Amino acid sequence: MRRIDAHHHLWDLSGGVPDWLVPAPMAPIRRSFDAGDLTRAAEAVGVDATVLVQTVHEVEETREFLRVAAGAELIAAVTGWVDLQAPDVADQVATLRAGDGGQYLRGLRHGAQSEPDDGWLTRPAVVAGVRAAATTGVLYELLVTPRQLPAAIELVRAVPEASFVLDHGGKPDIAAGGWQPWADDVTTLAAEPNVACKLSGLVTEDGPDWSVDRLRRYAGHLLSAFGPGRLMWGSDWPVCLLRAPYEGWAAAADELLAELSADERHQVLAGTAERVYQLAAG
Repeated sequence: MRRIDAHHHLWDLSGGVPDWLVPAPMAPIRRSFDAGDLTRAAEAVGVDATVLVQTVHEVEETREFLRVAAGAELIAAVTGWVDLQAPDVADQVATLRAGDGGQYLRGLRHGAQSEPDDGWLTRPAVVAGVRAAATTGVLYELLVTPRQLPAAIELVRAVPEASFVLDHGGKPDIAAGGWQPWADDVTTLAAEPNVACKLSGLVTEDGPDWSVDRLRRYAGHLLSAFGPGRLMWGSDWPVCLLRAPYEGWAAAADELLAELSADERHQVLAGTAERVYQLAAG
């Protein structure tokens, strides 16, 4: 069965360590990861194509990712970053698309989860920026924790013409057994037809002793809320290495999806990503 990794990262630390990799718990992945590392990890579990996602709020990283995608057979799309609060979002997107590998730019993301203001996504300038981005045909990825889900819902409703993707299922606090209000907010967000979701990042929201059984309740809720046609698998590699190797999370996801029909598994493992990121079907 075709498998697309709809969410992974790369980073080169030769120019310095970004703030989010500085805390002690991040030490196991505080090294550079390049396209060669990705290929070795992904091809070991039969991944056919991937989506490379931004890690820092710097447009130069996006330019580099587009260049990398142009030279890496496995990478089929890039989610990058531009300054959403600037008045020229559409022009920023156009400039990126005019550069090397610009055809791979399919989405934008900003780490709203790390903003001190939980309502950052509802700021008028941000809403205007997402609306401008939508006119260029790129989607917007929602990187939020449960605290920011209400703002995400408000943004999605404010820009119905845009396509959105909820990263990592909205990052439920699995380690602490957190459920509400995450579960209800996910259901509310999923009721908006222009939102898809990634079945990714769940292992790192659990503890070091994570288990498929503990993840099952959360994955099941995402499946129920979005349906297989709006849910897509992603590795969140190399971040997943904090809890599991690439193949370990892939095997766990297969177990979580085991009761679905073949067509439903295809949607989660490839079909949804093909549609959302405008990838060639296998």
